[in-house]
Amino acid sequence: MPRRLRTLRAMTEITSRAEVATDKPVAYMRQLCKHFGHKVDTGYGDDSGHIQFDFGRCELHASDATLTLEVSAADADSHERMEQVVGSHLERFGRRDGLNVTWQG
Repeated sequence: MPRRLRTLRAMTEITSRAEVATDKPVAYMRQLCKHFGHKVDTGYGDDSGHIQFDFGRCELHASDATLTLEVSAADADSHERMEQVVGSHLERFGRRDGLNVTWQG
């Protein structure tokens, strides 16, 4: 894709971020990537990963006690869907640890 089109596309994307406190950020990052990896493109390393849906993308970053989720989508409906899908799955996986996903942005 030409650079100008990439720049215009990036400018029109809707983004938000959630910082989730957890003692196991890497484990939850991997669990999300593995779970969605059965249906969509995912990848992860030691402290970061991504999940690429048809309707948006999630970037994941694990630090000492935080899992940061950054979702982006081209329109409001897709963006809301990204927040709901990623957030609800993480909260379900982390139910025993009381994980709570609150989106900002």
